[in-house]
Amino acid sequence: MTAGRRRTTVRSFLLRGAEVDGRRTDVLVRDGRVVPVDGRRVDEVVECAGGALLPGLVDHHLHLHALAAAERSVRCPSDPAALGRVLAAAAGDVHGWVRGVGFPGDDLDVDLLDRLHPSRPVRVQHRSGALWVLNTAALERIGPLDHPGVERVAGAPTGRILRGDDWLRSRLPPAEPFDLAALGARLAGLGLTALTDATPDVEAGAARSLTAVPQRLTLLGVPLGETAPEGTVTGPYKMVLADSGLPDLDELTDRIRAAHAAQRPVAVHTVTRESLVLLLAALDDAGRLPGDRVEHAALVPAELIGELRGLAVVTQPGFLADRGDLFRREVPAVEHPDLYRCASLRDHGVPVAFSSDAPYGPVDPWRVIDAAVTRATPDGDALGPGEAVSARDALDLYLAGRPGGPVRRVTAGAEADLVLMHEPLDVALQAPSMDGVRQVWIGGVPMR
Repeated sequence: MTAGRRRTTVRSFLLRGAEVDGRRTDVLVRDGRVVPVDGRRVDEVVECAGGALLPGLVDHHLHLHALAAAERSVRCPSDPAALGRVLAAAAGDVHGWVRGVGFPGDDLDVDLLDRLHPSRPVRVQHRSGALWVLNTAALERIGPLDHPGVERVAGAPTGRILRGDDWLRSRLPPAEPFDLAALGARLAGLGLTALTDATPDVEAGAARSLTAVPQRLTLLGVPLGETAPEGTVTGPYKMVLADSGLPDLDELTDRIRAAHAAQRPVAVHTVTRESLVLLLAALDDAGRLPGDRVEHAALVPAELIGELRGLAVVTQPGFLADRGDLFRREVPAVEHPDLYRCASLRDHGVPVAFSSDAPYGPVDPWRVIDAAVTRATPDGDALGPGEAVSARDALDLYLAGRPGGPVRRVTAGAEADLVLMHEPLDVALQAPSMDGVRQVWIGGVPMR
């Protein structure tokens, strides 16, 4: 039990008239678990009126600190004039810095930011999460620009810093602590009762702070040889294959072997054909360990689908709803069927799990489920419609406790991580929405 769940006493309660696996029944919760209904007194009776009762949903890949930081940031439009207005209206932090996120274009640099907002230090994160752009006032405050990701033209910094999050964070003034307990409560309100933080190489103090969320928590970023904080689970070892600087085959193979020698499967970020080919070649050399997984698998050519058998794929169809129109323009048409595959992977026996990659993708699992069904992009057209799955199948990909694991059920002996919907499941899944969630419990503790 994490620190966030110790604050409330677990109660006994009867959920009367809930829909469970298509039939109406009563469900008893005592001491944080579902138990057989008996005649003993309970503390509370909840009238469910036929609303579906589900196991709690699991987000298998998100970034909690970045999500908390994004909530303190301003969303950045692509139009320069609109961006200038957004930055001017933004409230700075206690040190006067302005933090922007989600800029969708590739043309932002120090000169443009200086024209738009020179008076305060500004840093803007690209929608990919991999790039920061700083104005001159910000660059002057962070000290020597000695990170290898600092982009320069003719020796002058462009303000663009690629994959320099930890380095940049170390140069910034101390930030106010995040209210991760409140963030976790908001995520619980979406029906999420378990989370996997996918941030690589998490420092011990940062990992401990994550235990403030009420959800059951798995960490991919625990360094090899170290242990996760009490109340959390050590997951596969996170590796990032950044296309700006892919490792050579021998280097990647050695890293995978080191993780496997420590009895850690690997969870490897890959978003392009090149990085996926490299990963599969390295796994051929290093061998595969049960639990090895591919994070994102944003582009999977048809000829590589079969090569993924024996691995789990943790993917994010929510990106289609969030920026699929950009994919349509920026990704060659011949590769459109390869984007965020789902149905074809499952047809070939590849285990698939859904996640958000929040804050870089939409965190709402019901929006992700809808995207998996419709494959609809912001412009209204479907992208890769052949990869669509049914709403029930999409929900099940949020209900497995681990990628490739069995779908959890509401049954006697199970932990009381539960989501009560307002309506029967068939009705709720006709238009998946967070508004369909009525109540959530984690270990029998009510979250909303």
